[in-house]
Amino acid sequence: MTEGKEVKERSDINKPAMHFVCTLDEAKDLSRNYNNFWVMNCGCREEYGKGKCKSSRIDVCLTFYNVSSPWGSNMHEITKTEMEEILSEAVNKKLVARPFRDEKTRSYTEGICFCCDCCCGYFRMGNETCDKGNFIESTDMDNCTHCGLCVDVCYFKARLMVDGEHSVDREKCYGCGLCIKACPEDCIEMIER
Repeated sequence: MTEGKEVKERSDINKPAMHFVCTLDEAKDLSRNYNNFWVMNCGCREEYGKGKCKSSRIDVCLTFYNVSSPWGSNMHEITKTEMEEILSEAVNKKLVARPFRDEKTRSYTEGICFCCDCCCGYFRMGNETCDKGNFIESTDMDNCTHCGLCVDVCYFKARLMVDGEHSVDREKCYGCGLCIKACPEDCIEMIER
């Protein structure tokens, strides 16, 4: 390994990951800070899903800046109403909000990927680093009926059913909040990490 490459690798350790997780409410709040919006096709859905994603439409990668991207095709400007339709799609289709930072400095958010577990490379291959969100789940196990509905929407595998009992591995919780809407007993909330 060359000395220059070694220094680069060490400096990358201190950088935040390209993507981080947030709740869909946080994604809505983040999006409302911008006036201009662009969308592109999800590169994962194009590559892995071959346009046959079971979870949602293909054009769900929202950007706040008109910059070229190597991740997906068909980038085009959209209206605020169209942006809000993408946010509604994410809620209705149970997609994980994974905002992404600028590639060079990672000092600001460029946009938001809305990810599923059927074709998203992050969930399928698990070889990409992603920062956990500001929130973590808190489940009232006294009121939990162990129905398992929250397990089905936990793409991070933090929620498990073992011998008919629901359990949570909080170390695996990234703070997406999808479990909240899945719980018929309203016994899950997101709290600050």
